[in-house]
Amino acid sequence: MSPLGIVRTALPNMDRETRDQYVLIIQAKDMVGQMGGLSGSTSVTVTLTDVNDNPPRFSRKSYQYSVLESVPVPSVVAKLKAADADIDSNAEMDYYIIDGDAPGVFNITTDEETQEGVIFLQRPLDYETKSSFSLKIEATNRNIDPQFLTFGPFSDTVAVKVIVEDVNEPPVFSPLISRMVVSEAARVGTVIGTVSARDPDSSSNAIRYSIDRNTDLERFFNVDALTGVISTAKVLDRELNSVHNITIFATENQDPSQVGRGIALITVIDINDNAPVFAIEYETLLCEDAAPGQVIQTISAVDKDEPLSGHRFYFSLAFSAANNNNFTLRDNKDNTASVLTKRAGFRRQEQSLYLLPVLIVDSGSPALSSTNTLSVRVCDCGVNNVPRVCGAMAFSIPAGLSTGVLLAILGCIITLLVLMLLIMAMRRRRKTPLFIKDERDVRENIVRYDDEGGGEEDTEAFDMVTLRNLNIIRDSKVQDVSPETASVYPYSASAASRTSYKTLPDNIVFQDFIWDRLKVTDVDPSAPPYDSLQTYAFEGNGSVAESLSTLESPSSDSEQSYDYLNNWGPRFKKLADLYGNLEGSSIFS
Repeated sequence: MSPLGIVRTALPNMDRETRDQYVLIIQAKDMVGQMGGLSGSTSVTVTLTDVNDNPPRFSRKSYQYSVLESVPVPSVVAKLKAADADIDSNAEMDYYIIDGDAPGVFNITTDEETQEGVIFLQRPLDYETKSSFSLKIEATNRNIDPQFLTFGPFSDTVAVKVIVEDVNEPPVFSPLISRMVVSEAARVGTVIGTVSARDPDSSSNAIRYSIDRNTDLERFFNVDALTGVISTAKVLDRELNSVHNITIFATENQDPSQVGRGIALITVIDINDNAPVFAIEYETLLCEDAAPGQVIQTISAVDKDEPLSGHRFYFSLAFSAANNNNFTLRDNKDNTASVLTKRAGFRRQEQSLYLLPVLIVDSGSPALSSTNTLSVRVCDCGVNNVPRVCGAMAFSIPAGLSTGVLLAILGCIITLLVLMLLIMAMRRRRKTPLFIKDERDVRENIVRYDDEGGGEEDTEAFDMVTLRNLNIIRDSKVQDVSPETASVYPYSASAASRTSYKTLPDNIVFQDFIWDRLKVTDVDPSAPPYDSLQTYAFEGNGSVAESLSTLESPSSDSEQSYDYLNNWGPRFKKLADLYGNLEGSSIFS
């Protein structure tokens, strides 16, 4: 068996904190180290492990920190760290405030990652109250090895001074919420209370007060800018707003940016300024067969006021209805009343609606009252006194007819009415004369001359005096033409069929003919019920030869002469022939 090489410490007290590692060169020889023997070497690294043999130590005996008095809670005030030569868990430590003049103002904890002591704020600071604090901080090892207790205490202490720096602070109200009460009957300008604020800074600047109008939109209140006295600016109404929560501003005169805020909570005390009224709008139905003494309605009342002792209402009939023979009222003594009948035999045909005035009085001081009208409608009731028909003008609906059927019947009635109106409108429109019967010569508007004429003879040919003669007496009897006639006055008709028209001027003849044809059309049952164009072939009495195609016939009934045709020559004759050819066309048929 080969012998072992043992490595032992040569020094009695090795210190890891001084040197934590050693490298050794180890040589081994055979033949007990004699000449000619063989040898081998190797390196050995010796690492010293840590033990908790070093206490924490602060690098300084005291520390000083500054902090603004306006820092919020919980803000970090300072950080400090004690040094420990050990590592890992042997270097873990806890911090404590073991003494000082600020109990409860500060606290300290350990940052586990950095092993620092973190001092933080637990209460707000006030420079004007206390401007500095003295603390005694202790750092202690968390894991202590009992065998090293002889080395001394494993903790250290340090003095910490915290200086509070002054900050220009806004005014502070005292108290923050001011509670006030005022009667809703208070007059404008009544003093309600006073708010108070002070400048917490040592300078103690003057303060001006104002109201945040966003919390008092209707400007019910005013505040004195110097004294903080709050008074009413308008008449108050508790029923509209019973509590006013307004914000008061306190502003430093020298620094307007410093504004403090306080609250004024104003409660409006109630007075009896509202009369009681019906709780709801009652609909009272009375059966025709109701018996005397029957309760037909139970009524109650409401009041916008809220007396401390609660409401108490008194009901009675108004004086004008106290002696009526139809109804009576009973106060139930519980803020309700019952309406009862005094007789039987109600008939809705005789009277369908009764108006009953009811007087309601409250218990306020002074008491207020109001008269409310209860409408009682008489109804025809069925089984179990269920009203079926109410009111004198009501009518019953036959059983079995649904709403859809009723709507269909109503739609039919409306449709018939519309059709009747349309028929009447068409008849009225059809009977409107197509021509206005006037004494004016209608041909006067259509006579047109498009040539130079033939001189003096041409002027005589168209005698305007004859065309404008409106005083010739018509024949009292004009032969009518029925629609059934095979030929309605064709141009080839005999002279005898037009004898009655020849003795009258053309304008009178044509007017009479048109009016006669309109009369026939109006009474014709086969005529369409709308406006239509009626055409008739009637040439009048202008042709002696009884045909417009013959212009050379002598005239025995007219004083006009047609000798001017010879002066016009072939051109006018060609026009006359063309006119004669149109006699049988559709224009004149």
